[in-house]
Amino acid sequence: MQHTIVSQEDWLAARKALFEKERAMTHQLDALRAERRQLPWVRVEKSYVFDGPDGDVTLGDLFGDRSQLAIYHFMLTPGSDHLCPGCSFTMDHADAARRHFEHADLAFAAVSRAPVRRIEDVKRRMHWTFPWVSSGDRDFNYDFGVSFTAEDREAGHARYNYGLTQIRNASDMFGLSVFAKDEQGVIYHTYSTYHRGTELLMGALNWLDLVPKGRNESGTMSWVRLHDEY
Repeated sequence: MQHTIVSQEDWLAARKALFEKERAMTHQLDALRAERRQLPWVRVEKSYVFDGPDGDVTLGDLFGDRSQLAIYHFMLTPGSDHLCPGCSFTMDHADAARRHFEHADLAFAAVSRAPVRRIEDVKRRMHWTFPWVSSGDRDFNYDFGVSFTAEDREAGHARYNYGLTQIRNASDMFGLSVFAKDEQGVIYHTYSTYHRGTELLMGALNWLDLVPKGRNESGTMSWVRLHDEY
């Protein structure tokens, strides 16, 4: 891209014009975030249990002593050696950031359908420390819209991202779900986001969005690799 070269005075005028748009967008985002926090909740009626490295772990256990829980639905499929670069990119951010948001009453964990042994192997390779459990073939991933049976895919019933995308060739997708727990220990589902909604979790993209080349992609996150493959 060719950029126009101007005087400092002309640059400042252009920058101030853009600043007004940025400021307006910031206020719109503030309003959107407030609306997100006011979404109604759904009581979680099922007793979800996961496989952890030390045995069974319930959804309630993943909260620890906090009242809020964010779960990242990591695409790690049973029987596959594939390690999703996009999910890994997101987890690089989360593992560094969680020491901060966990002090603000938000617990974090990842959930995949792959067995615990595979999960632990990946954690060691990537040097991640966050809690990561397996849902196996239990209901959790299916209930929260990130896993799809072969029958549903063949019948055209596998819908992802609130029905916007039909899934045919993948048994697992990615996303984020948020839960809250009240003083009586009752758990509620408060929010989920999928596909580009998870860009909220990828701080490196915000840095790239500030510079002339932007995200510098030939396709969505085409340059992203596992952090030990750069």
